[in-house]
Amino acid sequence: MAFISAIPKLASLDIQRSIAFFEKLGFTKSAHFPDYGIVQQDAVQIHFWLCTDAAVPRATGCRINVSDIEALFANYSKLGVIHPNDPLSLKPWGLREFSVLDVDGNLVTFAE
Repeated sequence: MAFISAIPKLASLDIQRSIAFFEKLGFTKSAHFPDYGIVQQDAVQIHFWLCTDAAVPRATGCRINVSDIEALFANYSKLGVIHPNDPLSLKPWGLREFSVLDVDGNLVTFAE
């Protein structure tokens, strides 16, 4: 038995708006339904489920492990999407990380 992968499912107040935000980050839309959406970049998928409670996405998030985090941080900085309280830094647990808040408030952390 082995764990193969994990796919985060984030709450979205507007599926199309969530997809558009992640397309801005370089993801590609894989699927779009009225109450569900999927974006993908390389081997990473993020799924979105339609939510009507704005507090839910502000209390959730995910972590995405990447390579060349400095280049990714530079690209996302140009887009103005870096969370002001979590720029690229070395964390006590040994990972270099930064975070982005999506359009609904989900915290997406990129780590290397």
